[in-house]
Amino acid sequence: MSPTTAALPVAILGGGITGLTAAWHLQRAGVPVVVFETAPVAGGVVTSARADGWLHEAGPNSLLEGSADVAAFIDAVGLGPHRLYAAASAKSRYVVRAGRLIAMPTSPFSFLRTPLFSLRAKLGLLGEPFRARSPADAEESVAEFVERRLGPEFLDYAVNPFVGGVYAGDRRQLSVRHAFPKLHALEQEHGSLLLGALKRRNASGGPKGRIFSFPDGLAELPRALAHSLGGSLRLSHRVDSVRRTDGAWEIAFESGGPRRAEPFSAVVCALPADALAKLEFSGVPAAAQFSALREIEHPPVVSVLAGFRRADVAHPLDGFGVLVPEVERRRVLGVLFSSSLFPGRAPEGHVALTTFVGGVRSPALAALDDDGLRQLVREELGALLGVRGEPVHYRVRCWPRAIPQYALGYARFKKIFADVEAAAPDLFIGGNARDGISLAHCIESGRRLASEVATRVGPIELAFRS
Repeated sequence: MSPTTAALPVAILGGGITGLTAAWHLQRAGVPVVVFETAPVAGGVVTSARADGWLHEAGPNSLLEGSADVAAFIDAVGLGPHRLYAAASAKSRYVVRAGRLIAMPTSPFSFLRTPLFSLRAKLGLLGEPFRARSPADAEESVAEFVERRLGPEFLDYAVNPFVGGVYAGDRRQLSVRHAFPKLHALEQEHGSLLLGALKRRNASGGPKGRIFSFPDGLAELPRALAHSLGGSLRLSHRVDSVRRTDGAWEIAFESGGPRRAEPFSAVVCALPADALAKLEFSGVPAAAQFSALREIEHPPVVSVLAGFRRADVAHPLDGFGVLVPEVERRRVLGVLFSSSLFPGRAPEGHVALTTFVGGVRSPALAALDDDGLRQLVREELGALLGVRGEPVHYRVRCWPRAIPQYALGYARFKKIFADVEAAAPDLFIGGNARDGISLAHCIESGRRLASEVATRVGPIELAFRS
């Protein structure tokens, strides 16, 4: 970055959590930024809608405080005092087996007693530490990896429902190396998932990280970031081309008027994969590879908030929610007990249930009309939770292209990101197609991007300054 271009702001494409986080860090480090966001509201899929005492988290429902950086970031943004930690009574995670809801075991004693796994499956775990690890460069699906190490029953009733809940994906298609890198690392570093998990637990003093949200939902985070950015955030601005010149980058955009173009010192792409694939680049021949990002599967997912009178739900709802294994052949991916998890999600005397439909497992169900979807959810909640009657509150949000699938061969897409960056200094790429799909991953992705940009700008240290 030359002294001339260093005086120009950095363009950040995408006003989701990754882009907002990168902009926040850079702005606080003294680096001028401009964030371009196509939508009229910042935050991307992080949306929280409140109406008549109900709160619908249509995208992510919680954030894991799994690292000191995430905790410090929330404090520095000013939301620390607003944290709502998940209720202690909502620790149970239920899984459906043979039509029954069974709590996932949380201790060795509860594991021995649980009917979720057969005695044969439990005894089979004794051999896990003695099973050979795969070659470091082997490409395995999640299904192949888990069945090899833990057996088919743990695949069906532990990992498969988790895959459906996190990725809305298919265990046979997802790459364990890319979709669940921590599992892959446990085997490579320790030769055993069980021994590796035990060693990490002992080294850290036990499990860390608590799940939290905010009184008005996770959308409080992008709202706080947007407020701090002020005029540096340009909503309803659609970028249609990026051009690299000898001295700078030129961003062309539309915002309800004539097409305009402005110069910038660097460009940060924090866009979904399909948006990046459509973006026109000139002066960057390597960026032609972005067209391949269209091949990344993003299955449709529908989030349905259904509110009921407490007396009309038979289940005690004493947990986080319920995940549904594919082998159970039900029509939903899972249900969150939203009003059990955090206060303020339902009026007094009522409960809020958030049901997820679609995914790779059942994409056609995500295309049902409102009546069909309402009937499906009502029938599934009746069968699983003993719900009676019609919901007193109902709200739907459909995501036609929801979650990027880190499938077998995903290294090809990660190589594209790296190759384009290597060929175009001062172009930086991040977001959920590269750095992980969770909200915590996106926060870390934004911090990484800001750190790399700041390194190019000069000796600026990114820090959480209050």
